Amino acid sequence: MTKILLIEDEKNLARFIELELKYEGYEVSVSYDGRSGLELALGEEWDLILLDIMLPQLNGIEVCRRIRAIKTTPIMMLTARDSVMDRVSGLDSGADDYLSKPFAIEELLARIRALFRRLPSFSSTPNPVLVFKDIRLEVEARVAKKGDELLNLTKREYDLLLTFMENANVVLTREVLLNKVWGYESEVETNVVDVYVRYLRNKIDTPGEESYIETVRGTGYVMRQ
Repeated sequence: MTKILLIEDEKNLARFIELELKYEGYEVSVSYDGRSGLELALGEEWDLILLDIMLPQLNGIEVCRRIRAIKTTPIMMLTARDSVMDRVSGLDSGADDYLSKPFAIEELLARIRALFRRLPSFSSTPNPVLVFKDIRLEVEARVAKKGDELLNLTKREYDLLLTFMENANVVLTREVLLNKVWGYESEVETNVVDVYVRYLRNKIDTPGEESYIETVRGTGYVMRQ
């Protein structure tokens, strides 16, 4: 799993970014000040470091310089400071990219994907594909196809299908599906799983034929080969 270290002192923003990254499948650790963030950055191996500039104890520029003196870990600066000199300072200190606040989470995720595509270790890895009968998922591109037909799935429907296909032949309870697909949204009731399974069946099943998703009475659901 791709590991990301987020060093950000605005706790509400850090929590929001952390949850969104985890929802996208990244493993995330968070530090709220420059000094502890630097210790984490140097003490473990990371695939990416998201680094705010305005940090307590040690500012992001200095953190970046000290990381770069020892490691080549990709670093993306996140900061409310948007002058040309701030961007130049961040990049000159060793950052690989720079994103100014406020930003849309979609742009951050796209920047992360683009940064990883530029890295040899990631770009040389083939795009993972999952296949179940005639359904095909291109995981990185988040594309779902049934035969040659593109399936028009919502983000939640896609994540539900992905979970089923990653766990083919494994019976998944509603609680497990809720945790894997909805995760931190703890207010959601388990019956929402039944609703989304129905939505998904309507899009992937062929009328008159057996459903791809089998109901296991009293337990949950499974996609069996």
